[in-house]
Amino acid sequence: MSVKSVGIVALFGASAFLAGCSTYSVGSAQVASRPAVSVTAPSDAGVAHPEIWPAYEYPVAVQSDDEARIASLLARMTLEEKIGQLVQADLCCVTPEDVRKYNLGSILVGGNSGPGGNDLAPAPEWLAAADDFYLASVDKSDGGVGIPLIWGTDAVHGHSNIIGATIFPHNIGLGAMRDVDLIQKIGAATAKEIRVTGQEWTFAPTVAVPQDFRWGRAYEGYSSDPDLVASYVGAMVRGLQGPPSNDDLLAGPYVIASTKHFLADGGTDDGVDQGDSSISEEELRDIHGKPYGPAIAEGVSTVMVSFSSWQGKKMTGNRSLVTGVLKDRMDFGGFVVSDWNAHGQVEGCSNESCPQALMAGIDMYMAPDTWKPIYEDLLARAKAGTIPMDRIDDAVARILRVKGRIGLFDAGKPSDRPYSGDYEELGSPEHRAIAREAVRKSLVLLKNQGVLPLEPGGRLLVAGDGADDLARQSGGWTLSWQGTGVNNSHFPGATSIWSGLEQAVQGAGGSAELSPDGTFETRPDAAVVVFGETPYAEFQGDREALALDPELTAPFETMRKLKAQGIPVVALMITGRPLYVNPALNDADAFVVAWLPGSEGGGIADVLMAKEDGTPRFDFTGKLPAAWPRTTQIADGALFDYGYGLSYASDASEWAELPELDTTELAGDSRLWFSAGAPAARWSLLVSGGEESDQIRITNVPAEILSGKATVTAENYLVQEGARRFAITSGLARTELRNFDALDIDRETNADVMLLVTLKVWDSPDSARLGAIGPDSEGFVDIDLPVTSDYVRYGIPLKCLRENGADVTNLTQPFVLETQGQTDYAIGEVRLGSDAETVLRCG
Repeated sequence: MSVKSVGIVALFGASAFLAGCSTYSVGSAQVASRPAVSVTAPSDAGVAHPEIWPAYEYPVAVQSDDEARIASLLARMTLEEKIGQLVQADLCCVTPEDVRKYNLGSILVGGNSGPGGNDLAPAPEWLAAADDFYLASVDKSDGGVGIPLIWGTDAVHGHSNIIGATIFPHNIGLGAMRDVDLIQKIGAATAKEIRVTGQEWTFAPTVAVPQDFRWGRAYEGYSSDPDLVASYVGAMVRGLQGPPSNDDLLAGPYVIASTKHFLADGGTDDGVDQGDSSISEEELRDIHGKPYGPAIAEGVSTVMVSFSSWQGKKMTGNRSLVTGVLKDRMDFGGFVVSDWNAHGQVEGCSNESCPQALMAGIDMYMAPDTWKPIYEDLLARAKAGTIPMDRIDDAVARILRVKGRIGLFDAGKPSDRPYSGDYEELGSPEHRAIAREAVRKSLVLLKNQGVLPLEPGGRLLVAGDGADDLARQSGGWTLSWQGTGVNNSHFPGATSIWSGLEQAVQGAGGSAELSPDGTFETRPDAAVVVFGETPYAEFQGDREALALDPELTAPFETMRKLKAQGIPVVALMITGRPLYVNPALNDADAFVVAWLPGSEGGGIADVLMAKEDGTPRFDFTGKLPAAWPRTTQIADGALFDYGYGLSYASDASEWAELPELDTTELAGDSRLWFSAGAPAARWSLLVSGGEESDQIRITNVPAEILSGKATVTAENYLVQEGARRFAITSGLARTELRNFDALDIDRETNADVMLLVTLKVWDSPDSARLGAIGPDSEGFVDIDLPVTSDYVRYGIPLKCLRENGADVTNLTQPFVLETQGQTDYAIGEVRLGSDAETVLRCG
């Protein structure tokens, strides 16, 4: 590749081009993209026409010394070393010795991985692990060339795997704030904190343009508007990597970025994660392709390809898009990485074998737990000559070129690099101030009947179950993949919404009381009720309707009760997406959307609380990054349009009561199969003696069944009678959950998702098995059920059930607990998740 500058390939002459092009800003520069050309739909579904896409020139200058190094390395590398560069393993499933032996080019840390198997390991252990893997990669004792690896991490809203790091608002909140300069500051602060623990690569920014907010990853997108997304991308990349001219990133406070997920992950039909987008090529280009122009203009180093499909063809195997559009037409000069085992979803592929992905243009396989079979398969095919060496060499050269750009070959081990071990940078006052400013600017005011701003010296009641919950206000991708299994103690130095309000009120001479259920000892002057979504990530956040899960609507009644007592109510919503919440909008005197604000909850108090003279300390400036739904389906129209948002200067208007829908029958959280003493909607709780013919559906308790050998009663768990207790006198017994429609949990099985069951055991059975059953399959794992003094949340990885015979694409009884002999136990909850207290052995 020759040295290039930011620009465009002008195919039609300068005057014709300039007359019709559009421009967007990247810092102070104006970058032009060729105007869209419309074509008819391709005759072959899922095949793109690169010639109708904008053409760019990758601005990163190719350095002669780097190219000489690459040529020398390619000439000396063995085939095994080359294949190793193409493979990325997850920390869960690889050791430094593996890296040394297989010459792996990269490792990553998944949301539930960490040094020594501890995803909550302290920062020094992360840096020590970085050293261990680096030293293994450069070991030349076997006569190899010793190419240093790069370590990737999902630092998607701050260095969010690390305890003590600054947690910025998730992207949807940043989209609400409309501040490009602050975006760059957030990127720079994140990069510096990543460098503290020795990593060089973040899988960010997500540049999805969500079109259906039922999608479980919608909060990872800045906005539904491609122009807004495009305006942010370049700033975030520049904050992370520095300018495109930056040729030695590791000498400064930088990391390499990765725009994701190419392409249309936010445009799948019905918002299904990893699903199919049936849109036209023009929509694919103009909506979902638009953010890639500014990313390339800023020299983004890597691009991650999506799990999803376009017109039925998986992106990871779509050569016309990955090679034809991204690499050739858009001139992307970095390397392309796949998503977590996404290659296994390509037609004709499995997690263990997929040469199609390499031939489509993937340069590095993210094969977290399947890296070894992928390595062996690629090596065997290369030796057999069925994979061209020029494609292998091209992929390796792209990876080495990025490694050269960041200065990896000469940087030394991670702990010797600038910023490594500067633990005071994690959650530093400077970075927390940036995050707090982002929180302030992201807040969107939808209603204010004169209650805001709150008087600083009065009596404030703070209610709702999300008021003092740092994990909940941070959302998914925070310390753990789903953002679950952590509590306030894991966020040193952070400020919850409650503590931020308390500090502001008490600092002004007032008083504040925290009461999740809204009861109080001293009548307050006003109340803030915090409610909304609980953490989730990826497909576990997919929903059928734009509504809160039914179990999360209890704060609505709290608002009604407070309002009935004449107490002014401010509703503060924690959410990753716009949702139907008309009851809360009606009952509250003011309604504020806080999105997922992260670790600096004090930014909320900055805007809600007045100065001593009653004037606002900070005004509301946030605007909706997407339309707010009128009902549970956005197709029914918007209640508030994209860009809506009140300020303290907005004219007060009389509130017109909104229509309220009964949402209790909605499917709710598809991860939750049994809770509060009842199965999920369209599910049944069954008990049998092991035969389908003697299955008894449990609807009322107490119940005596199986000819008197089993008794089912109610026990308390979280709520009154929130569990079901099963006392078995003898023999084989099965407690089962049957779903109305056969369940496909193949996506979940490919990730670190577990079947979770919360149990209390009074009498252990002689033996027990946990499993899942389909029409033509079953998979069971032998487990121990010791006597417990309280409820314990057990987990078994879904992949264990698959490995033991369950067809995870077609399950009619996804949960079966089988016991033998006398036993007595209670089930409090059954769900999917990753936050087990005790992980059961697979085998």
